[in-house]
Amino acid sequence: MIMAGDDLGGLLGGLLGGGKGGGSAGSGAGILGALLSALGGAQGAGSGSNPLGGLLDMLTKSGLAQQKDSWVGTGANDSVTGAQIQQALPDETLDQVARQTGVTPDQAADQLARVLPAAVDKLTPNGQVPASLEDLVKQQRL
Repeated sequence: MIMAGDDLGGLLGGLLGGGKGGGSAGSGAGILGALLSALGGAQGAGSGSNPLGGLLDMLTKSGLAQQKDSWVGTGANDSVTGAQIQQALPDETLDQVARQTGVTPDQAADQLARVLPAAVDKLTPNGQVPASLEDLVKQQRL
């Protein structure tokens, strides 16, 4: 079962504090929802219902393992740059995210660099990657 984009956007919005402070949290949820949707469609059967796992694999393979580990772990979150995100993601994925959110690929990469550390931290409770995003939604709604 694939999670609908609205469910994913709602989850990310809630995790990032959407509704409290306005635009930045909402746009963060939107860009992350677009990224995870793009990855979910691009990953195929290999990663099943967990585009987050696919994203973390991409970050590791592109030399961002230390940053990724800091986000998943329980300590401080290391930062990344838009250029590092551009290197980590396939061009077609970044292009799709940019189209969905109405920004340029450079702007999408910069936005992702700002929101990914906190979002991955919140999406990996107790330093563990959930088996699927559906499992995370169920946990958050309990």
